[in-house]
Amino acid sequence: MKTRPAVKLTLEGARAILAAAEKKAADMGVPQCIAVVDEGGYLLAFARMDGAKLSSVQVAITKAVSAAIRRTETGPSSSGGEISLTLSLGLPMATEGRITPIRGGIPIVLEGEVVGGIGVSSGTEEQDVEVARAGLAALGK
Repeated sequence: MKTRPAVKLTLEGARAILAAAEKKAADMGVPQCIAVVDEGGYLLAFARMDGAKLSSVQVAITKAVSAAIRRTETGPSSSGGEISLTLSLGLPMATEGRITPIRGGIPIVLEGEVVGGIGVSSGTEEQDVEVARAGLAALGK
């Protein structure tokens, strides 16, 4: 077989993820920049909450893109089980900044396939991850 059906993230799904992430950030009292992209890393939905850092706009988008195209959560890159500074700095350079070692980007997986990514930025890395996970939980409802 030369083709296969593919599951896609819709705008409605992206908006549901965005709304749930915004709610979590508001509940935490941490205004965030939140980006949702499709499987190719193209923006579907974005919000910069009032009070979120302006410098976090591009960071959130890059986290979402990185999670989608690498098919894994963002964070430091490792080699042989050890964090590699060379890979963590080299991959962003080799991909013209499309990949980041900063935590807060998570792939969106539906029916076993990566259909996009969510990226959150403006809090600590732990807060960013918590808000991203809350956004993903909206797909299970």
